[in-house]
Amino acid sequence: MGLLAVCWLPLALPIALLVQDANTETIITMSLLFVAFLVFVPVWGRSVHGENRIFRRYGLVLSWRNGRELLLGLGLGLSSLFLMFGLQAGLDWLTWQPSSTLLGVILEGGIVALGVGLAEEVVFRGWILDELDRDYQPSTALWGNSLLFAALHFLKPLPEMIRTFPQFPGLVLLGLALVWAKRSTISLPWADAPLHQGRLGLPIGLHAGLVWGYYIIQVGELVQRTHPVPEWLTGIDGNPLAGAIGLLFLATLATLMYHRSRNAPNP
Repeated sequence: MGLLAVCWLPLALPIALLVQDANTETIITMSLLFVAFLVFVPVWGRSVHGENRIFRRYGLVLSWRNGRELLLGLGLGLSSLFLMFGLQAGLDWLTWQPSSTLLGVILEGGIVALGVGLAEEVVFRGWILDELDRDYQPSTALWGNSLLFAALHFLKPLPEMIRTFPQFPGLVLLGLALVWAKRSTISLPWADAPLHQGRLGLPIGLHAGLVWGYYIIQVGELVQRTHPVPEWLTGIDGNPLAGAIGLLFLATLATLMYHRSRNAPNP
């Protein structure tokens, strides 16, 4: 990773200095980092592990099965997010409101969400999980991957980390759900499947579905709070990961993926 950072920083630093908009800067620099990662990983696979098809090992394969699982994940992520906000509307904590730009937000959000889902799942449930699985027991790899995922998404100034701490267990739950989602797609080596390490279609879709739903609701401004509700219920700063309702839904999603993974054969 040090070599990857050395290659990426000379490109990222000028962008950070020249681009004024923080969101645009993040999108450009993270896209460049992911492209560098895609170039770096095959070299890593060949030189360190003797793997010539490392992305296939990670579960990034083109197949009907992976595609169906991607769509299943998208459906689960979207429906979970809208169900959570629907529950709050049913409790009269918020109301739905129309948006004149909804179609554009949906299309834009879908592109962003799929990009985020693909990039993060290839890195976390692909490369990092594979490295952990090679050296540790499945339970250790599971928790190590989930805690690392949460920690890297929670990096911020210390006062902010303390103020928004409920977000951390939410990120851990999401990490657990995504690992179990991948492990639920494991097939026996001789079965009609592209590989037996688990496929990335379901976790990519699940991750993207959650991002997409939140993007549609927030950017499309589809909801408005009707009564003051404690942030510990709805989420600090409006972030569902940092509230009791969001944690409940994430725990339900993680439990569903756990039970699904229990029915997958051991490779």
